[in-house]
This record gives sequence, structure tokens and C-alpha cells, in this order.
Amino acid sequence: MSANLRFRYTKLGKIRFTSQRDVARMWERAFRRIGLPVAWSGGFSPRPLLSFGLALPTGAESLGEYLDVRLDEELGADLGELSLRLSALLPEGLAVQAAAFVDDDESSLQQEVSSCCWDLEVFGLPLNELAARVERLLDAPSVVVRRIRKGRPVEDDLRPAVRTLTVLPTGGPWQLRAEVATQPRGVRPGELLEGLGAGLELARARRRHQWIERNGTRWEPLEVPGAPHAQERAS
Repeated sequence: MSANLRFRYTKLGKIRFTSQRDVARMWERAFRRIGLPVAWSGGFSPRPLLSFGLALPTGAESLGEYLDVRLDEELGADLGELSLRLSALLPEGLAVQAAAFVDDDESSLQQEVSSCCWDLEVFGLPLNELAARVERLLDAPSVVVRRIRKGRPVEDDLRPAVRTLTVLPTGGPWQLRAEVATQPRGVRPGELLEGLGAGLELARARRRHQWIERNGTRWEPLEVPGAPHAQERAS
């Protein structure tokens, strides 16, 4: 009997410069080495049935990425032990935090996740100027930025997607904490900085949470065992 297995993992450190395609190959090799019964597609070019969550920009870190794997038979192994074995086979920076079976009828992660939280380390502006620009963005009725879509530059209003944006009290580089919507289109860290104006440079971006929201409540696609309950009322 087939099953769907979901993994939550980190992407931290130098591995953040590795593309999503290369990360997928790392997972495929790890699955082969432990003998995980991954199902394959049919046709002339069969491929392992892996489904990653929202794309993480190359160069960005994450405390919670997700991968769904279709298995072609039931798995009797302990999922905690499986997570440890996979972490040992993956490069440094990729670490499995949790694994769990999910229902067959669940929508894809790319459809389900409604918003993401980011921590952004930035420099190039005095703190008071950065705080003023954050306030102006939040007060603005629209914030137009230029994006590349299908190879062509287009202008988009990112203001409706910015749910929260604050400056955290740090000694530098300055740190922004943002929550941005992912539907109908997500906002990348670089686009958010473009919306704040010229002179601001991104030192590091780290995705902290991915949220599924329904009926006034939101939760993460998979919780880390022993961590505080990752569910809250949606603001």
C-alpha cells in the first residue's frame, strides 16, 4: 500500500547557496542509500515522486522547509530513527527536524501555505532612516516594484502582500522581521527591500515559518517534536 511521507528540514549555513535542483538530488541520493521505497512516475522519463514546498531563493536560509515523498509500499521503520539516519547522510546545514505521514487527499504545500515569516539582516542605512522607511511602506496604499516574469519585466504592487514588517532591536546589522503572503504570488526578500527604497543591502535572509491558514487559525505544515505548539489564531 502506498503512503505519503512529509519531512521538515533546515537549510542553514553555506548550503544556502545550493540551488533547489541540487538539493533535490541530495535528497534522492540519501533516500537510495537508506533504501527508502520511493515511488516513481511512469512514462518515458520516470522520476521519483518528490514534492517540495515553496521555493526558497538561492542564498536564503530556512528553519523549516518541507518535502513530501510518495512511497510505493508501507514503511515499518521508526520515523525518529529515519530522520536521524537521513540527517547523517545529508550535507551539513540540511538537517531533518521531523517526519510524519500525511493524508492522500491533502493539497500540495505550494497551494496550502498562505504566508511566510522572514528575518532579514540588512545594512546601508542609519537605524532611524530604516525605521522611517518601514513606517512609510506600511502607511502607503501601494508599493510598486519591478519583477521579472516569464523573462519580461513587469510592475507589481507588493503592499497587499506585506502583512507585518518591524525593525528588531539589534546592534547591527539591522534586522527586519516580516510576514508576507504567498498568494497569489509570493514576495522575495530582495523585492521587499526594493520596496523600502534605494541604499539598503541584504546581508542574510532566513525563513522562519510557513503558515497554513484556515477558519481564523493557522499552523505549520509539520511541527518539530518538543517545540512549542506551532499553531495560533490568525491576526
